[in-house]
Amino acid sequence: MKEYTTKEIRNIAVLGHQGSGKTSISEALLFASKAIDKKGEVERKNTVSDYLVEEQIKQSSLSLSVLPVEWENYKLNFIDVPGSDEFVGDITQALEVVKGAIILIDATKGVEVGTERIWQEIRKRHIPAMIFVNKMDKENVKFEKVLDDIREKLGKKAVPFCWPIGHDENFEGFVNVIEMKARIFDGVESHDAEIWDEKKPKVDELHNMILESVAETSEELLDLYLSGEEIPEQKVKDALRLGIIDGELTPVLVGSATKTIGVRTLLNMLIDYLPAPNELTPLKGKDAKTGAEIIRRTTDDEPFSAYVFKTTVDPFLGAVNILKINSGILKLGQEVVISNKGDNKKITNIFAPRGRTQIECTTFHAGDMAAVAKLDGIETGDTLADPKSPIVYEPVPIPTSVIYIAVHPKNKNDEDKISMALHRINQEDPTFEIKRNKETSQLLLGGQGMTHLNYVLERMKNMFKVDVDVEEQKIVYRETIKKSVQAEGKHKKQSGGAGQFGHVWIKFEPTKELFEFSEDVFGGAVPRNYFPAVEKGLIETFEAGPLAGFPVINVKATLYDGSYHPVDSNEISFKLAASLAFKDAVKTCQPTILEPIVKVEVTVKDQFVGDVMGDMNKRRGRVLGMNQTEGYQVVIAEVPEAEIVKYAIDLKAMTQGSGVFTREFLRYEEVPNNLIDKIVEAYKK
Repeated sequence: MKEYTTKEIRNIAVLGHQGSGKTSISEALLFASKAIDKKGEVERKNTVSDYLVEEQIKQSSLSLSVLPVEWENYKLNFIDVPGSDEFVGDITQALEVVKGAIILIDATKGVEVGTERIWQEIRKRHIPAMIFVNKMDKENVKFEKVLDDIREKLGKKAVPFCWPIGHDENFEGFVNVIEMKARIFDGVESHDAEIWDEKKPKVDELHNMILESVAETSEELLDLYLSGEEIPEQKVKDALRLGIIDGELTPVLVGSATKTIGVRTLLNMLIDYLPAPNELTPLKGKDAKTGAEIIRRTTDDEPFSAYVFKTTVDPFLGAVNILKINSGILKLGQEVVISNKGDNKKITNIFAPRGRTQIECTTFHAGDMAAVAKLDGIETGDTLADPKSPIVYEPVPIPTSVIYIAVHPKNKNDEDKISMALHRINQEDPTFEIKRNKETSQLLLGGQGMTHLNYVLERMKNMFKVDVDVEEQKIVYRETIKKSVQAEGKHKKQSGGAGQFGHVWIKFEPTKELFEFSEDVFGGAVPRNYFPAVEKGLIETFEAGPLAGFPVINVKATLYDGSYHPVDSNEISFKLAASLAFKDAVKTCQPTILEPIVKVEVTVKDQFVGDVMGDMNKRRGRVLGMNQTEGYQVVIAEVPEAEIVKYAIDLKAMTQGSGVFTREFLRYEEVPNNLIDKIVEAYKK
């Protein structure tokens, strides 16, 4: 692959709802540009971007894939992004590094939930986009109905740049409304044709509408338009380009990825209308040494800097890091620093990734995407930079897990392998969480949903040959006391040799602190040097409470009296006496169970707000309020963790797949009396 300068590069995310044809259009783009000789098919499990075993089995993208395409002396770096919002890590990382997007819409289904959500994301980030209405060759497609759906759900700024010719299985091409040329596909390739007479009125109407909006962009063009003179094609394209980059215009194209109809026109329009990496706002970072803000323009003249937006684990190469070069040039053999860690590295292996294929290239210019391998210590979210001018870019925030499962290996001999496998997969996908809960002895995996977690489990099985059993996460409860009591603890042991003697009176009372210890001893009833032993005895006793063995919290213990023996008293005696005092207190202090309360923010469409709030009440939740965002409501609530173990699954069912939520631990609260016996019984088993 030849070198491309910044102005010859386009970085474009391929986005859309699951099943809209993202992988198929990626394959068609590679085929049309002659990057591959034969198109793969999702069903045949031979596409360039879906190369993971898990993707081929599920016939769906589960991990982002970079696909550089060379077309008309330009390089277009396409990123095929998973359609499921559970792979939010890859989605947000991709949107961090692109300057344009293709939104795929299935013509048979119109604008789906995933399309709306991704549209909100690119609008938020001011990423210019083109809409490609795919599957125009399928039965019962009515383009005008799809167009109305687009304008209703994605905004009135969507303008057809193409108008279809034929429909259903007779869909054979379209009219390019900008150039006023018809393109017909004969089953092998496309060619120019006359515009059908019945298409003329509609196409003329659209062309004039576009010219009118172009004329309004400058006085010079307005004069030409009003005088009836033809506006030069290049000036039309320049004006449209500005409108698209500013988000004032979203072109709608039509085609069929499987028949490669509309793909070459799409490639041309992406070059004509989407920005090069140096055309948008310069990037902000911080000086790695001083923390001062630094502005970097995406040009070769600036010092080298790059952001790592994806890590994959290759069985032979190890970790492969894919990066977007934000400034400067990257070459083979170059010295770089991981700015956020201070580690210096030498680039010994560099290439352009195309799916799992490595394309030889030794120099990459500002704005391009490259992959480096055989370098330890580099992770997704890291910044690489010139050691003389280290800059740190803010990494994309990692979302918190919304669902947890517990896993343990089916084969006990795989205990060591499971940790290694999870660590390696976590390198590829930092959005899933690994934590071992000592209290429940469970190894927990947290993720964005069951599709996400099942992908992790399948990856473990296929890549690392580790098979696991899955069980539900156990909720980590706590115990406390509700009533202040005074209790005595006396430990006395006389059995030959040195005896043991410790005697304490302790007041136990509820508190908001996790644990408080104080003393109020008069007259040396308990010598000061035994106070730490009493405190330690209580801390150890509180590790397992009296009801179900959960840790005891929110207790204040005040040592106020006791006695000692000048010979037989020692630290162990007072530790045991403190423990006996609490066991005595339990009889009258009304011990109870506390449960974890989490804060949830549920983002849903207006139509589902009532269902979500009603459901939250059934889960013993408290709705605190709502915030309005564009087309969505955010319901803020507090709810017991035990009630939302499977909320990620239930919310999708309740909101037709459109609802998402975040969760955050807040505090512990008392469990209702009617549930205590059930919890105790379950945990004593």
